[in-house]
Amino acid sequence: MAEAIARRDAGDVIEPSSAGLTPLGRVEALTLQTLANNGYSTEGLESKPVLVDALETADIVVNMSGHQGGIAFQNSAKVEDWYVEDPYGAERELYQRIFQDIRRRVGELAGRLRNGVRTGPQEGGRRRKSVSKR
Repeated sequence: MAEAIARRDAGDVIEPSSAGLTPLGRVEALTLQTLANNGYSTEGLESKPVLVDALETADIVVNMSGHQGGIAFQNSAKVEDWYVEDPYGAERELYQRIFQDIRRRVGELAGRLRNGVRTGPQEGGRRRKSVSKR
């Protein structure tokens, strides 16, 4: 969800990419439905593993894995931990609540970046490469 939301709502300051520590190999149908019902494109979304190259080139890593960034990632200085409930296997209402939570968080991150507020080790004022993890 975070990739699709960031692409549409914050594409001016975030270059989103999403990957998982333990990817399912498919994007859940309710994730796709929730995004579509809220007017977000699902084109290009896929379930894929975290690659070392992506972590190294990312300016910000948004960690939604449930594990602290310092534990899950070697360079925790560029990790921002978002504690977001995992909706897998839940009802559509929970997917919608999580969608709203992620949209709010993406908006807050984009606002900080637009205002040049330093996030992680990089300087503000430019489009950030971001990798979100589930």
